[in-house]
Amino acid sequence: MAETLAPDTETLTLRRGDLEFDALATGPADGPLVLFLHGFPEFATCWRRHLAAVGRAGYRAVAVDQRGYSPGARPLNTADYAVPELVGDVTAFADELGAERFHLVGHDWGGVVAWPTAAEHADRVASLTVLSTPHPAALADALASSPEQRKAMSYIRLFQTPGAAEESLLDNAATALADLFEDRVPEDLVADNVRRLSQAGALTAALNWYRALELDTGSTDAPDISVPTLYVWGTEDVAFLAAAAHGTGERVSAPYRFVELQGFSHWLPEEAPDQTVEPLLEHLAAAEQG
Repeated sequence: MAETLAPDTETLTLRRGDLEFDALATGPADGPLVLFLHGFPEFATCWRRHLAAVGRAGYRAVAVDQRGYSPGARPLNTADYAVPELVGDVTAFADELGAERFHLVGHDWGGVVAWPTAAEHADRVASLTVLSTPHPAALADALASSPEQRKAMSYIRLFQTPGAAEESLLDNAATALADLFEDRVPEDLVADNVRRLSQAGALTAALNWYRALELDTGSTDAPDISVPTLYVWGTEDVAFLAAAAHGTGERVSAPYRFVELQGFSHWLPEEAPDQTVEPLLEHLAAAEQG
């Protein structure tokens, strides 16, 4: 997939204990770190346009193939994919990159990890940007009150079922896996994501993120966010509906910006790079200026 990346994109290996994570990086090595976290079923390549733009703006932009997605970071124990472990990965990435403070950007599952990382490590997270994924407490509120939101996330039960999920998604040349992208993601990225997740053990490792969840996926006790936050949501998101999106701002006590993209879906990094890069750069600049 190198041909789809900016010419100056570097490949890195980040380590946490015995695990080795593949990463993509652009921008000056001494620039402020912006760390990008992808979702399911994506890889670091979903951020290719953002990496290029953020790197050109003078930041050190790094996107990681996360736990289960990097071949060198696929523990077999489902419990090893619990959110606290994923949060620990993020701070380990920053440590490996020599950054005491860093900007954090997440989408989908990357957002699920980014919210608690910013809450628990506010001393290190200079700013938070989340695409699609609402604050976990706002989502919990919506799940409790909205049958529509519960129905929208009912797919999780299949993903949590070992064997059945893999068979369903990979059958017929992985048609169902490709269909998750709703024809909203460039074909080259869909093909590469499907190819990589079709390799032995890859899809099970990615699905372990879901399987490590407790059945009550959200918590009204999730802490508020005290770092500058940008949240971007598409009105056609089939997983996260309006109530959770609109309630997210109530969970941020710091400067907060909500960008609602009319007509765009869940797949904002790939579908709406132009519409998300501009507010991201503005958000990063404001946070750097303090």
